[in-house]
Amino acid sequence: MNTSEQVTGFWTSCRAVVGDLPETPPEAWAFGATAEQAEDLLALVLAGTKTATASSVWDYEFDGEPLPADGDYSIVLDGHGVARAVIRTVAVTIVPFDEVSEAHAHAEGEGDRTLAWWRDAHERFWRTYSTSPRGFDARMPVVCEEFRLVYPPGVTRSGRP
Repeated sequence: MNTSEQVTGFWTSCRAVVGDLPETPPEAWAFGATAEQAEDLLALVLAGTKTATASSVWDYEFDGEPLPADGDYSIVLDGHGVARAVIRTVAVTIVPFDEVSEAHAHAEGEGDRTLAWWRDAHERFWRTYSTSPRGFDARMPVVCEEFRLVYPPGVTRSGRP
C-alpha cells in the first residue's frame, strides 16, 4: 500500500471514530526533518506532552506552502511515513524568533521545556534544515502553532486513556 492509500484509509478510519471531520483528508506531514525526529516528536504528541510547534515563515514562503490557520486539521506521519495521528490547529501567532515565549517553548514539550533549550534546539534545527536560503536569524518570523490531538481519541494530558 502506498503512502497516499494508507493516509486515505487512515482518514476514513478516523472519520468513523471522530464525528464532524471533513470528507477530504487534510495535509499529511511529519514533525522534524529526519525519521528519528518524526518518531520522537510524534511520541510527545501521543503522550499529550507536545501541544505546540514552531515553523519558519521563511520556509513556508520559499516552499510556496500556505501558513497554518486556526481550525486546520493535519494528519501526522511517523518516521516511516505512516499516518498515526490527527491534530487540529487551535491558535497561530507569528513572532520574531527572539520573542517566542516561555509558555510556547513549554507547550512544545521538548527537552527540558525551557525557553533556553527551545532557542538552542530551534536555532540548530533551522541552521541545519531550513529550506529557505535565508536560514536562521534571531529576528526571523516564526509561526507558533498550538494544536490539540483529535485522533487517537481518549489520550489525556498524561498520555493515558
